[in-house]
Amino acid sequence: MAALTAGQLLTGYASGAFSPVEATRAVLERAELARRTVNAFVRIDAEQSLEQAEAATARWRRGEPAGLLDGVPVTVKDILLQRGGPTLRGSWAISEHGPWEEDAPAVARLREHGAVLLGKTTTPEFGWKGVTDSPRHGATGNPYDPTRTAGGSSGGSAAAVALGAGPLSLGTDGGGSVRIPAAFCGIFALKPTYGRVPIYPASAFGTLAHVGPMTADAADAALLMDVICGPDTRDWSQLGPAPGSYREGLSDGVAGLRIAYSPDFGGRVRVDPAVAAAVRRSVDVLAELGAHVEEADPDFPDPVEPFHVLWFSGAARVTESFTERQRARMDPGLAEICREGAGYSALDYLAAVDVRMALGRRMGAFHERYDLLVTPTLPGTAFEIGREVPEGSGLTRWTGWTPFTYPFNMTQQPAASVPGGVDAAGLPVGVQLVAARHEDALVLRAAHALLTAGG
Repeated sequence: MAALTAGQLLTGYASGAFSPVEATRAVLERAELARRTVNAFVRIDAEQSLEQAEAATARWRRGEPAGLLDGVPVTVKDILLQRGGPTLRGSWAISEHGPWEEDAPAVARLREHGAVLLGKTTTPEFGWKGVTDSPRHGATGNPYDPTRTAGGSSGGSAAAVALGAGPLSLGTDGGGSVRIPAAFCGIFALKPTYGRVPIYPASAFGTLAHVGPMTADAADAALLMDVICGPDTRDWSQLGPAPGSYREGLSDGVAGLRIAYSPDFGGRVRVDPAVAAAVRRSVDVLAELGAHVEEADPDFPDPVEPFHVLWFSGAARVTESFTERQRARMDPGLAEICREGAGYSALDYLAAVDVRMALGRRMGAFHERYDLLVTPTLPGTAFEIGREVPEGSGLTRWTGWTPFTYPFNMTQQPAASVPGGVDAAGLPVGVQLVAARHEDALVLRAAHALLTAGG
C-alpha cells in the first residue's frame, strides 16, 4: 500500500479493499525507513496519524468521507506551520516551545479534507539553498544513492514521496525548491502560479516563494491542488478562486499545443549529455502525441545577480533580529549571504525588481507564441551529499547549477519537474515544463500526458 498513489488509496478505501489505518501503518514503516536511511524527516507523528486514520476509517465505513483526501497520508515540509508541533525551519534559532496553534493555509485545507498528517520533512535552514542540510538536522540523502544529495530545499519531502512515505507532500519553492529535489529524486512537483496557493506567514523571500505539491504523478498533484488552492484571508496576495477542478481536462492530451524546446537556453548552459538525451526523448514523446514542437529559446540574459539581490535581502530580513549566539550557530553559507544581503540598498532592490518585471514581460510575449516551454529541470544529476555545489565545479552558490529554475520564480509562472528517466549511474533526470501565468492546468495536463505515455 505504501507504493500506491493517493488516487489508488481513495479507490481502495471506497471499495473496502483496505482502510486508512492499514495504509497509514504501511506508510509509517516507510517513513521510519526514510528517516533512518536518508534523513527525510524532522518529526514523524505516528500516534497522531494513526488516530486521524482511525477517524477516517470510521467515516469511510459510514460512507461519509470528510473530503477529497480523507485518510490519505500527507507530509509537510518543516517550513510550513502545522499546529500541535514545532516548525523549526532547520534552525537552532527557533525554540521548540510553543504554543504552536496555527496551520499554514495549505495545511489547514489538508485537515479540512481529512488528510492524515504523517510528519514534517527536512529542509535547509529557512529553505535558503538548493540542497537539504542544516546545522540542526543534518543532511538529507538521495533515495537512489544516499551518498548523494536529495536536492532542496524541499529535499525531505521529495525523498519521502520517492520512498513511499506518503504519496503527497507539501513543499515550498523560492528558486526551484520543489523542482530541484523532484528532479534529483525522480518524482513529480509543481510550482504553481504565485498566489494560487495562499501563504501565511508571508515569506521573507516575498513573492518569489510558492507552495506546491510534490507527488508521484501529475494526477495526484491535480488532486492536491484542488485541496490547497482554497482561499485564506491571511494571505493578502492570493489570487481569486481557481477556475475549476484541476482534475477536469487532465487527460485531454497535448495534440495541437505549440511547444518550445530549449535544450540549453541558447547555448548559455552546459548540460550533461545524459540529461540532454533524456529531455530530448521526452520532447519526442510530446511530438508523437501530436504537439507542435520547435526548438526555440526565450532569449533572456541570466538574471542570477538580480535574483541574488532579492534572495539575499530576504535572507538578511529573516535573520535580522538574531543574537550573536544565534548567528554563531547558523549555516555558514546562510550567514554569508545574509551579510551580503544586508549591504544592498533600497535602490539595489528596486533595480532588481525592474529586471524581474522586464523578464516577466519577455516571457509573457514568448507565451503568445508558445503554449509551453520545455527545458531540463537541472543541467546534471544528484551530486555528493553535504555540499552546496558539485565538487570541482568551480561554482560558489547553488544558483550556479540551477539556471533553469530560479528565472521562473522571478516571473511567477507555473513550472513543473517531470521524471524523465535515469542516467547511466541510475540517477534520476528531470524535465521542466513551463507555461504562462495562470496556466497551471495546462502544465498538469501536459505532464500527465507525458507520464502516461512513459516519457
